[in-house]
Order: sequence, then C-alpha cells, then structure tokens
Amino acid sequence: MNFKSILIQPFLPEDRVDRAFLTEKLQEIFSLPVLWERPVPLPPEGFDPVRKQYLASFFLTYLLPLQQGDNIVLGIVSQDLYEPGLNFVFGVASPKTRTAVISTYRLHNSFYGLPEDENLFQERVLKEAVHEIGHTLGLGHCPNPECVMHFSNSILDTDRKSYLFCPSCYEKVKKAIGL
Repeated sequence: MNFKSILIQPFLPEDRVDRAFLTEKLQEIFSLPVLWERPVPLPPEGFDPVRKQYLASFFLTYLLPLQQGDNIVLGIVSQDLYEPGLNFVFGVASPKTRTAVISTYRLHNSFYGLPEDENLFQERVLKEAVHEIGHTLGLGHCPNPECVMHFSNSILDTDRKSYLFCPSCYEKVKKAIGL
C-alpha cells in the first residue's frame, strides 16, 4: 500500500519530545512526510482509576478518525499505559487500523531514579515510535536484539537496540510502504 504520511497526534500534557529530531529521523527511516496535529486533551474514558493508567489499546480506536485510509497515525502520551495482563506497555499498535500509541512516561531516566539524560530520552522516544510504526506496517517482533523490532520487556532492552530495522525487517518495511 502507498501511504501518504505519518500523522502524529500529541496528547496533553505534552512531554519534552523534540519534534524536529523525531520528524527528521522518521522521515529518513520511512521516506514519508511526518505531520503533527495540534495537541488534544487525554480522553478520560481511557483512564483506569484503580490502576492509575490509561488503556493503550483504547487509543487505537480513538485515533481512527485521523487515519483516513492512507496515513499511519501515531499518538504520543505522557501518561502510563497498560494492556490487560501486563503491568505496563511502552506502546501498542494495530496493523489493521494502522494506528499506534506510545507513552513517554517510562522513557525518562527519572522514572528509574537516575539523573535525566535528554539525549537518551529522545532516542528512546524515537525507538518506541519506529517500533510501533513497524507494527502498523505488519511487522512482528524480531529475534535480533539490536533490531528496533526486538521486543522490549524493560528499558534496558530498549536501550540495547538500535532505532533502525535489521536488514530483514527493513525489507518488510520497504515492501509494506511501497519503496
């Protein structure tokens, strides 16, 4: 399928995502323009007050009106996300709807009691964005621990991998987006 763009929907309150850096890198990797929507409030119906987290898959449906058939839509939230049966997720995506969401909440060093590292934070945001966009294109998890499509069970896994696809996964990306 030929995609027109990657559309990013930030949710309030916004985190310190470097839009220029993320846009540049996503355009380099996917050869698609990256467009940003205006930030919108978090939908309260996605919040679980017992867990004090947002249901990640809720956003996949919430983002559908932006999808318009030929866009990949990525939501970015600063709050903690979960999926049933899991304590947390860094993000979630659907190849069927081509929508995805990532959370910056656990990408900060301060979450782990460490000094903040702005460059590391921006790189983690990029890795999670590329990973979830990969899922929207139909890619599964990769056994190569350095590939961006490798499953991250912890922030250490995220830090270990690259923000780029391994050659095998990149071939799948090129086929999926018509390169």
